[in-house]
Amino acid sequence: MEAAEQIGIPPKQKHKGLRFYQYVIRALLIAIGVTFEAIALEAFLVPNKIIDGGVVGISIMMEHLSGWPIGVFLIIINIPFFIIGYKQMGKTFTITSACGVTLLAFLTTLFTPIPRFTNDLLLAAVFGGIIMGIGVGLVIRNGGSSDGTEILAVLFNQKTPFSVGEVVLFMNIFILGSAGFVFGWNYAMYSLIAYFVAFKMIDITSEGLESSKAVWIISDQHEEIGDALNDRLGRGVTYLNGEGAYTGNNKNVIFTVISRLEEAKVKNIVDSIDKSAFLAISDIHDVKGGRFKKRSIH
Repeated sequence: MEAAEQIGIPPKQKHKGLRFYQYVIRALLIAIGVTFEAIALEAFLVPNKIIDGGVVGISIMMEHLSGWPIGVFLIIINIPFFIIGYKQMGKTFTITSACGVTLLAFLTTLFTPIPRFTNDLLLAAVFGGIIMGIGVGLVIRNGGSSDGTEILAVLFNQKTPFSVGEVVLFMNIFILGSAGFVFGWNYAMYSLIAYFVAFKMIDITSEGLESSKAVWIISDQHEEIGDALNDRLGRGVTYLNGEGAYTGNNKNVIFTVISRLEEAKVKNIVDSIDKSAFLAISDIHDVKGGRFKKRSIH
């Protein structure tokens, strides 16, 4: 180490990861999420023959056909996915997900005697989907997974031109369609409702209610627009230098991040200053650092 210091190389520092209490909080939130999933399954979905997508949906159908507890199939079917996931996602993700699935299998067995909350299939599909989506969203938000089909989708994504979302959607359509042959087509259609409700709730839970948007503006009046965004919205802006590929002319680009509720106001500001300005707005899922938080406007 002394030789390294003599030639100006700093001594190797240990990488600081999450603190112990952060791991404990994440584990607790994953456990809460898995508990929500188990309640959704045993109080709403399974008693009404409504399935979810992925391994959970397969396990529900296997329980119906074999009479074995759903928890047995949750573990058995997920094992090969976790073996794949160990290479694709890393040790921490695999261990976290395996613990989550094991807990889900245990809780579904523990909650089996509880009575169903409703016999109405539509209510069961909607509220079961809501509770399931909240649970899965909590698990995903804290770095885990309770369904191995997502790992398989990542593998297919690397070997095929399809995205991870497209692979997951295809697999779930196949699984939900299979419910028509096992339970009947009415139940399959209610299962589709539960799946889409859960899908939306996963987005809300994992990404938050207040979605953010990235804004790019190209205009000759970039300084005036930037000042207006700063003064009227309280948002910081960044000026970028660009070049038109066709004309070769220098372009001034404004970049900023806003909330969903400010989108209409941004459009009005830009339109009032430069009607010919180029404006692009896109959704973003995570914002960290910088000066994203609004300053107070006096």
